[in-house]
Amino acid sequence: MMLQRRIFYIADMHFGHKNILKYDKRPFADTEQMDEEIIRRWNERVCDDDTVYVLGDAFFKGEERSIEIMKRLNGHKRLIRGNHDRNNGKLLKLWESVSEYEEIKDGGHLVVLSHYPMMFYDHQHDGAVMLYGHVHNTGEWELVEKWQQELLQMDIPARIINVGCMMDYMNYAPKTLDELLAARSDKSAKTNQEV
Repeated sequence: MMLQRRIFYIADMHFGHKNILKYDKRPFADTEQMDEEIIRRWNERVCDDDTVYVLGDAFFKGEERSIEIMKRLNGHKRLIRGNHDRNNGKLLKLWESVSEYEEIKDGGHLVVLSHYPMMFYDHQHDGAVMLYGHVHNTGEWELVEKWQQELLQMDIPARIINVGCMMDYMNYAPKTLDELLAARSDKSAKTNQEV
């Protein structure tokens, strides 16, 4: 029996970035522990035939170390470039594709992929899902969440999901679209209960 190929999403791993530990309040003693744990969690979920879209900011410094990590990660890796992605030379060749923005089909869903959150995106009124990173779990992310709620109150569809690895529902591992939509649904249910 042939395994079905799956599509996963993740952003903002920041492999090798010391300051990100404090910035995101990441639960790791140092970058070596963080890097190894993200690699482990990635490879527990992703098979060699799977595709992972990295929505920016994969590596922070050191091309040789970045290449070493990249070679250890399972799956077909595609980069949606972020503001910290300095991919050129040897590292660039290890990505199956590199782009600034993409729209793909995942199951029955159109998925809009960008490192940066967009409140208004292509096919928004046709059920498209917008996945992004960049804002981590900061006040900027809270502002995106607030705007999304305001759009929904105006009857404007807004399925906008942060796939930054540090988000609770990401838990430093790539997730499928179904998992992301379920996490979004759970969050909406909790928000409605609190009101």
